[in-house]
Amino acid sequence: MLAAGAVGLAAALGLAVPATAGAAAGTGPAGIPASTAAQIAALQALKKTETKAESKVDSKLLVERKLRAGRATASAVPNLRTGVAVSRGGTVLVDIRVDKVGDDLLASLKTAGGAVRAISAKEASVRAELPLDRVSALAERGDVRRIEVADQAMTARELEAPVAPSQAMNTNAPTAVKESKEDKAARIGAAVKNAVGAATITSEGDRAHNADTARQQFGVTGVGTKVCALSDGVDSIAASKAKGELPADVDVPAGQEGDGDEGTAMLEILHDVAPGAKLGFATAFNSDASFADNIRALRFQSHCDVLVDDVIYFKESPFQDWIIAQAVNDVTADGALYFSSAGNEGSVRDGTAAHWEGDFLDSGLTAGKFQGSAHNFAGTAGVQVYEPVSKASSAGIPVNLFWSDPLGASANDYDLYLFDQAGNVVSLSQDNQTGTQDPYERLDTPGGGGTGLRIAVVKYSGENRYLSLSALRGRFSDSTDGLKAYNTPGVTLGHSAARQAFSVAATPAAKAFGRPLEPGDPANPVGPFPGTFSEASKVERFSSDGPRRMFYEANGTPITPGNVSSTGGEVRAKPEITAADGVRTSVSGFDPFFGTSAAAPHAAAIAALVLSGNPGIRGSEVRDALVSTAVDIEAPGRDGVSGAGVILADRVLAYTGASPQPLAVARQPIVTSSNGGAYLRPGDTAKVALPVVNDGDGAAVSTNVVLTSTTPGVTIAPRAKSYGTISPHQTGVNDFTVTVPASQPLGSTVVLAARVTFAGSLSPTTQQFALSVGQPSPETRTFAYAGAPVAIPDSDPSGASVPIQVSGIGRAAKLSVSIDGTACTTDAGATTVGIDHSYVNDLTATLTAPDGSKAILLQRNGGSGNNLCKVVFADDAASAFATVTAANAPYTGTWQPRNPLSAVRANAVDGTWTFSAIDGVAGDAGSIRAVSLHINGFVQ
Repeated sequence: MLAAGAVGLAAALGLAVPATAGAAAGTGPAGIPASTAAQIAALQALKKTETKAESKVDSKLLVERKLRAGRATASAVPNLRTGVAVSRGGTVLVDIRVDKVGDDLLASLKTAGGAVRAISAKEASVRAELPLDRVSALAERGDVRRIEVADQAMTARELEAPVAPSQAMNTNAPTAVKESKEDKAARIGAAVKNAVGAATITSEGDRAHNADTARQQFGVTGVGTKVCALSDGVDSIAASKAKGELPADVDVPAGQEGDGDEGTAMLEILHDVAPGAKLGFATAFNSDASFADNIRALRFQSHCDVLVDDVIYFKESPFQDWIIAQAVNDVTADGALYFSSAGNEGSVRDGTAAHWEGDFLDSGLTAGKFQGSAHNFAGTAGVQVYEPVSKASSAGIPVNLFWSDPLGASANDYDLYLFDQAGNVVSLSQDNQTGTQDPYERLDTPGGGGTGLRIAVVKYSGENRYLSLSALRGRFSDSTDGLKAYNTPGVTLGHSAARQAFSVAATPAAKAFGRPLEPGDPANPVGPFPGTFSEASKVERFSSDGPRRMFYEANGTPITPGNVSSTGGEVRAKPEITAADGVRTSVSGFDPFFGTSAAAPHAAAIAALVLSGNPGIRGSEVRDALVSTAVDIEAPGRDGVSGAGVILADRVLAYTGASPQPLAVARQPIVTSSNGGAYLRPGDTAKVALPVVNDGDGAAVSTNVVLTSTTPGVTIAPRAKSYGTISPHQTGVNDFTVTVPASQPLGSTVVLAARVTFAGSLSPTTQQFALSVGQPSPETRTFAYAGAPVAIPDSDPSGASVPIQVSGIGRAAKLSVSIDGTACTTDAGATTVGIDHSYVNDLTATLTAPDGSKAILLQRNGGSGNNLCKVVFADDAASAFATVTAANAPYTGTWQPRNPLSAVRANAVDGTWTFSAIDGVAGDAGSIRAVSLHINGFVQ
């Protein structure tokens, strides 16, 4: 017979109890299998026998290997599906957390048959595709702390035709089904082709937030600021530029363009609301650790003032700032403003969330053979160890369990199980927590959904803790057999809950999200467009609610030592503010654009207007302005759904006293030598005309320039000149005289520094210009890579490189790069082309000079076309390579590179140059075969 505890457990779950412990299907309703407790016991037996190395491995990986290796395990849990994506070649995508990323570790990965997908030295994390049967062996390394199923992510976009989160999440697993490369290439190519002459589209949020009239009233456009987005990708950025929806100079670091178009749509919103701001982008989808790296890089390398994202990684803790939130803390401590989507996980108020948190309550019912007891969701109202999942939203849902232990130091062991109505375990997560692991378990519901799915939390060992259980984008709902759904507020979590981050809820600008209403839902709100938001506006039903209770500082220090229960910790008021969604963009698939993904960039752009009109304003002052002036649209005062309310640009700018600011900047000088030529010569006294452009919103009054040189022997007269008042977007020009000593070598560089002062907070600005001495030689010398073909590793950030030796030039007046070949063809694996690759759009190619300076030649352009042959990259080409499509394959002709080559020839060019190619997407391969540099020196 079943033990009394097992009988009690089965009864509490609403299950039929077999007559004997070994009873098979058929003894209860509709083919119920052996008891739930027996299945848990079988899984606990696997956990009990784990080795020290296996305790560092994600339990789902271990169970998946057991299921594939032996019939005994599979027969004990016949309906179990771990959710681990295993490729046809037997590989899995994993995150390897280590003490330090070193060459020895990477070599071990390759020896084990692994392929690196992303590396973060800062976070000591490697994402790799690794054979499933080699995972445990790699875990035996002393420097490996943890091997997990790759952490997945999803954006906060809401689709009018809803899909399961499994279809919206980061889909770089080996078996993931994505848009085909051919379809993607056709889509992007068509967008570029149709871009010319297309009417521009402005987000309705620009009007609804009063941003359009606020720019006119206060005269600020975002000038002097840089706003950067992080999302999936910017596939259609070239088309958006061609249509005038985006400026030409969006800063996208090499290899960080990502995959997808949500980033493009977010950039268009930013540009609509703050058209004078500089823009940047980096993907958040390479891995969780790479996301953290890119947040820091956008601030500390790209110098972004405002950052915004719409991404949540499932492993982000609700109780402590994890690696992504720590990156947010770093950039906000440096003065940046950070905005993040609150999420689309719903709210208790609207009955759209699947979230419960509270103290663990022992049900007194044993779960399993060895130890452990199930949590009682019913509390004092009775005993119920299940949280029922709605059939309508049960397919492909990630289910997260966290508890109030510090990250990397949990000694209390909780497990997570998913059952069908018959009591069969259909998914699980039962990692060991022995003092060095994270307090985290995750499972996925079956992709096909199911009837009567139920979640149970089991305390395997240790003390009671405060729990957070979320079925992201799913629903906890009452079942037909009497199980009650328990929901609590606070589903928003992760880096948007960082103290200084702005968590942004969504409210419709034009129309509300068109999901069919469910019984008991309030009427869908209607957006104000073409009016403005008011107290009558309502938050979208899917927008995530708060608040967020935190128990630990980022370093693991308890906020309330000794109290990690429902009465402890710190309660953070999240979300803070609300902004518009349901708006138009020109990006295919994002018209309209719903979700807190669309709301966050509206808020970030308004913040850019504040910074633009108030240079030097502190972040705390911006926070006060946004919160204090928000329109309260829900319950009076700040609430857990809309925060302080909807922000309006005119209110915020009035509150901060914003005013138009001038921004006078020197441009490239124009040289006229004593003989009328356009080149400086040794011993020459030349006229240098120096333009100064006012890129700002206000008049640059009392503009002056001091022109100096750090080059020995060079003199400038006069040293300073007045440019007077320069109106916005106008140019002033003055002439200076520059004398070059006769001893100045041909090909050397004269460096001029222009310090521009004007009346305004953005003054002064300083620009440096390098002027070459001598006339370009008419002789072009060619230097070619002479080695064997080098394979480009598939979807590997290390890429492939070839050296090119240059000698006898000294300084270069002109430089171009060619990818060579003889017979150009699109045949896969062709040996007659400079680069044979079956999908050129996967590639980013970079040229590195002997002094370490770099220029990107091509960056994920070319669509599905094969091969590069007789392609020349030159600064004076008529068109940019970014405009090519699959129809141009095999790629030939002369094109502008992504970055100007003039930047890599500033110093002497003799030495070893490096041409590199990185394949950013799995599934295609190729080689570097023939590459050359073409260089002109100088003559008198």
